[in-house]
Amino acid sequence: MLDHGHGRALGAAVALCVSLTFAGCTDGGSERSVTSQRLVLTGSSTIAPLVADLARQFESQRPGVRIDVQTGGSSRGISDVRQGLAGIGMVSRGLADAESDLVGYKLAIDGVALIVHASNPLVNLTQEQVVEVYTGRVRDWRELGGAPGPITVVHKADGRSTQEVFLGHFGMDPAEVEPSVVIGDNEQGVKSVAGNPGAIGYVSIGAAEASAEFGVPIKPIALDGHVATSESVALGSFPLVRELTLVSNGPLSPLASDFVAFARSPYAREFIEAHYFVAVD
Repeated sequence: MLDHGHGRALGAAVALCVSLTFAGCTDGGSERSVTSQRLVLTGSSTIAPLVADLARQFESQRPGVRIDVQTGGSSRGISDVRQGLAGIGMVSRGLADAESDLVGYKLAIDGVALIVHASNPLVNLTQEQVVEVYTGRVRDWRELGGAPGPITVVHKADGRSTQEVFLGHFGMDPAEVEPSVVIGDNEQGVKSVAGNPGAIGYVSIGAAEASAEFGVPIKPIALDGHVATSESVALGSFPLVRELTLVSNGPLSPLASDFVAFARSPYAREFIEAHYFVAVD
């Protein structure tokens, strides 16, 4: 079994380098994956580090099998499975009504945390304050009880499920948001806030906890008094949560089916928890 502390270290390390590890993996749809014992997964950068860990374990038990993991956002995962460019898509939310042509397999539960620089004295924001910050009605930290200084608003790019979940929770239209910086994956969000004491952003709780544990100068802040931790997500007390989902376009290929079963098996639970996600039964 995976040592829990070692697993968390491994998860954080993978989270920081997954884009390099899988750079250049561009082949394959589901049919090609079956004939060559190769499976391609594309999509959410939130899920990719976990899937990368699971893929290595799966490959070690299945000689001749190769699993390629590519990021690019949940929208890419949806598009690629529909076009046959990937056997499985990774989506960091549940499937929408307009995606009823796809089949979803819930992998885990995650939260979305607001993060600030570790030096920021702020510990909590209300829902109303978050909306005011992201729509430009509040532009200085002193208006929120913090030290005087301009707020740098870090926002996710279109096509990222974290953005969709964030905007949906706060009832904001994309056109209302006035970002200072637009980023793609969680790693970019963490780096943007860690490098700017006046910044605020939002990322996966898993990414935020792992980064803070490894000394990155960011901290998650509470939302309406609810602390942003994976434990709060597990207890059901944190309000901003989403499903992490693997998706297919119709029935899975035999290889994809085996991998999904492996990723959702009791064996995978410690890997899921090592990435600060909440396993589902």
